[in-house]
Amino acid sequence: MKNNRREKRHYRQHLCASATEVFPLICPVEEAKWLDGFTYQMIYSDSGVAEQGCVFMTSNPDEPDTIWTITRHDIKEKVVVFLRVTPQWLVTEIEVHLTDMADGQCSADITYTYTALGPLGDAALDARHSQKNFEQMAKHWESSLNRYLSGKQTARC
Repeated sequence: MKNNRREKRHYRQHLCASATEVFPLICPVEEAKWLDGFTYQMIYSDSGVAEQGCVFMTSNPDEPDTIWTITRHDIKEKVVVFLRVTPQWLVTEIEVHLTDMADGQCSADITYTYTALGPLGDAALDARHSQKNFEQMAKHWESSLNRYLSGKQTARC
């Protein structure tokens, strides 16, 4: 039996606030406030924000809508895991793990594990989700969040 293609990408971000301050911002509702162009449709959330079992959808040009589920939302450990499905393209697990640093800032280890669902997924891995494009996305995400945090009194940048 042949497995479909799977690739993993990782990036460590340096964020200008503590893990406790950043953790609530790893949420589709909050992300829409700090990441330009991010839009979502909430499908299910008991609290109205990120929580384990939360389901939402995003749309991007030239690809099918993507369905997201939060499979882990651990406030104590500062870990959020998303499972993202783009039909006929990719299943992607995204883990965000925040760790406090001595200076009051935190790091965010971002790991994407992509599994292609067939030829369209293979093509997406080669084009949209290449290592270079992943790093550009992660850096953009980092700078957008730090710009948002810099407007808060607690920012340490």
